[in-house]
Amino acid sequence: MNAQNAIYAIKRVSLDKTDAETMKGYMNEIGLLKRLAGNKRIIQLFDSEVRPGGGGSKGYLMLVMECGEVDLAKLLGEQQKEPLDMVWVGYYWQQMLQAVHVIHEEKIVHSDLKPANFVLVRGQLKLIDFGIANAIANDTTNIQRDHQIGTVNYMSPEAIELPDGMRRLKVGRPSDVWSLGCILYQMVYGHPPFQHLSVYQKMKAIPDVGHEIAFPGWNVIRTMRMCLERNPKERAVIPELLEQAWLAGEPPTPAPPPAPHPAPKTARELLGPEETIINPYYMKQLLEYGIKLGQQAAAQGGEIEVGHLEREAEVGFFVFFFEGVFWGFFG
Repeated sequence: MNAQNAIYAIKRVSLDKTDAETMKGYMNEIGLLKRLAGNKRIIQLFDSEVRPGGGGSKGYLMLVMECGEVDLAKLLGEQQKEPLDMVWVGYYWQQMLQAVHVIHEEKIVHSDLKPANFVLVRGQLKLIDFGIANAIANDTTNIQRDHQIGTVNYMSPEAIELPDGMRRLKVGRPSDVWSLGCILYQMVYGHPPFQHLSVYQKMKAIPDVGHEIAFPGWNVIRTMRMCLERNPKERAVIPELLEQAWLAGEPPTPAPPPAPHPAPKTARELLGPEETIINPYYMKQLLEYGIKLGQQAAAQGGEIEVGHLEREAEVGFFVFFFEGVFWGFFG
């Protein structure tokens, strides 16, 4: 706390077990924070020093920084107890994109983007922890690393180390976009896309184009797909993501609803060309008519001929038809 009662954060790092490479990483972080000073989407570094320790200790690296209220990982944990709010998702997603756009414009790749590396300062999301970030050399879009880096749940396919030294790792701006896509997936679905797999399975599945990433529901699926393209050359760039319509307040386009089941056919639609519907009233009349014909034939001591029956059927049809019309109008 300073004289004006403003609260700051102190990052205190013990140097006792710090090797030269790790120390170089700390100095790299300090240099990047100084280079990005004044940007509202990057955590502010106010001062730093190496403070000696006593009793043979190597001492401590001390950094005085803006104090964040909560990181995005904890914020997500709280928000996921509530129903999905796309306004909330869009608000923080846009700020994440703006923060990463700042470092990409400065030719910096973060390489370890995850929810814990974004922190809220007075309600605004800021990017922190540049421990493994590096400047992109010679104005290229990629840097190469000898060691696998990043957090597996958010690691891009190109950052997955292949066995037997098959290649060095190529990490560039698209790797950060992939990580952002994993965070957006988590904001919408409550977990990163490969959360359910073991570490070994993740390392196999992330680069595997045959392993399908599930996008249930309808929320901002297009944006997530643009980030989670396995080919880094086909992955979206930050300005393109910032122009997505749903960030401007337009509702995300829902997936088309499933095709409705065809309405069941009516009884008349199920009839063949020579078929009709007879209600109980007409059925009673037909039965009475048939019984009458049978009684007449029996009284005459013979059987009903087929031709006679067909003629009687035609006569009966017209009688019943006109009777039905009559009762339809006047009944």
